Amino acid sequence: MLATGGTIIGVFAAFIVDQQHFGLGIPWIMPYGITVGSLTVVFVWIMLILIYQGRLIPAVVIIGSFILLVLYITGLIETAIQLFRNTNGVSGQCSTLMNNIPTPGVSLDMLAWLELNSICSSWYAAFAFWIVGAVFFLWMIILGSQVARGGRGD
Repeated sequence: MLATGGTIIGVFAAFIVDQQHFGLGIPWIMPYGITVGSLTVVFVWIMLILIYQGRLIPAVVIIGSFILLVLYITGLIETAIQLFRNTNGVSGQCSTLMNNIPTPGVSLDMLAWLELNSICSSWYAAFAFWIVGAVFFLWMIILGSQVARGGRGD
């Protein structure tokens, strides 16, 4: 989950830099992604510290995981809307623009195509990591509730 939070932070931070270079506005999903990724990293570190001290209780896991699950589902929905809304979505634009592969070699066209490929791949990675985070925190809620009940999870 540290990798998930870090990836979401990195992808959306890179998107903000790109948006600023192009002189475009910054959609709310980008700072939101950085915030949720940061909260994820902080929460996981707090859990690790409490585990190391032997003081982690199920309520901390359940409440923290529930809050982050809601945040991850929100990020997943908005990223899915941006990616798959119609042919004007990111995925549709990527499909259209990625078909125009320039001739191999060192050229400005090839550099632009590689940058576009990187941006498209980053959107898909962000979408995938929203899913990974949501599944993980759902699993943590189930695990925390089983511990709170005193069950073994069998």
